Amino acid sequence: MMALKMHGALSASALGTRLGTTGEAARQQLARLAEDGLVVATSEAKGVGRPTQSWSLTPAAQSRFPDTHAALTVQLLGIIKGSLGEEALDTLISIREAETRAAYETELADRTTLRDKVAALADLRSAEGYMADWREEPDGSLVLIENHCPICAAATACQGFCRAELDVFRAVLGPGAEIVRNEHIVNGGRRCSYAIREADA
Repeated sequence: MMALKMHGALSASALGTRLGTTGEAARQQLARLAEDGLVVATSEAKGVGRPTQSWSLTPAAQSRFPDTHAALTVQLLGIIKGSLGEEALDTLISIREAETRAAYETELADRTTLRDKVAALADLRSAEGYMADWREEPDGSLVLIENHCPICAAATACQGFCRAELDVFRAVLGPGAEIVRNEHIVNGGRRCSYAIREADA
């Protein structure tokens, strides 16, 4: 993948040359990467004969390379807090919370049962990179699980993000739901999980 990152789209034979191996060996490696969704092939007609197949990285492959956005985020949060004060940081978090809440409320508008709302919320969170899931317990209560935190660096630096997340969940699930965070990645948990039940249960 490094060769494709450094040189752009390449044919299997060109990649093999750069790697000091055969085109067939490179093609086999590319096929394995394609199965993992890390490379994609495009065909280009060049005169007479079979089209040339070039391979390039997919967006999913970018995550395999160094990314310092987490460090940058933490640095920016520190600058905001140090230069503009805690109140400015709180305002930033509140704006994000309000925007997230509005978006979720729109998506959950046609969900009437708590079960349907939690299922939809899990889908929304998964789409945002939280690898979310949910389940129903034997007693009828629900559990929302987030197996990953894509903003973990920011949340660790400023736990206002975690507070805002819980407030958003409470708002969109409505006053008829009770929600408690039982596991918390920022506090050393393997994941974040939330116990949810009807308020009158």
